[in-house]
Amino acid sequence: MAGNTRTPGATVTARVLAVLSAFDKDHPQLALSSIARRADLPLSTTHRLVAELVSHRALAMVGREYVVGRRIWDIGLLAPVQETLRDAASPFLHDIYAATLATVQLAVRDGDSVLYLERLAGRASVPVVSKVGSRLPMYATGVGKVLLAHAPDDVRRRVLADLVPMTPFTVTDPQLLEEQLAGVRREGFSATAQEMTLGACSAAVPIRQRNTIVAALGVVVPSLEDDRGRLIAALQVAARGIGRQL
Repeated sequence: MAGNTRTPGATVTARVLAVLSAFDKDHPQLALSSIARRADLPLSTTHRLVAELVSHRALAMVGREYVVGRRIWDIGLLAPVQETLRDAASPFLHDIYAATLATVQLAVRDGDSVLYLERLAGRASVPVVSKVGSRLPMYATGVGKVLLAHAPDDVRRRVLADLVPMTPFTVTDPQLLEEQLAGVRREGFSATAQEMTLGACSAAVPIRQRNTIVAALGVVVPSLEDDRGRLIAALQVAARGIGRQL
């Protein structure tokens, strides 16, 4: 809950931020009454603010409920860390795509999920569910497993406590996943097979900035059987290049 917005003297800015803060990973879509309750605002005030936010594309309607709008995402991309990361990574992503025609992804950890900052794909690429700005479970994706392997202990505990299968091949055994994450830390890459999308396999590596894992770089292909070593080597070279640019 945003809280304290009913306090006399609360500014319009505080109320707008309370409305936006009503949304989180567990509440990505809310009815007007739910926004009012979570923002601790009168329904009439919430209705007025939400209408203004919709008109500026900060919120959008899905049926009779509201979601965060594209404008918020556009503004978020201007944050120095993400903008610098995308700028630094862009030429390397294009190089990998040109060499493989695979779906190439750049992602960061956002709470307990993986947030996709960039994605390159073409007609020859394997169809995937990720989109720029979308969030997916870390435990079921290549880039996600890289980020989960290097996440704080409390994040890993929360994620491992709620492993929902995305496909019949999703790893949902916490002990097995822990072993995989230890392998990612030891070997420096992750590999998945049809865990997020049937017919799609992925490989990913970490991007480091001053010895800190700040992002993950990955590709999605139909199979890793023949080209796994080549793809991982290309990703590692690109990740080092991005790290130097950062």
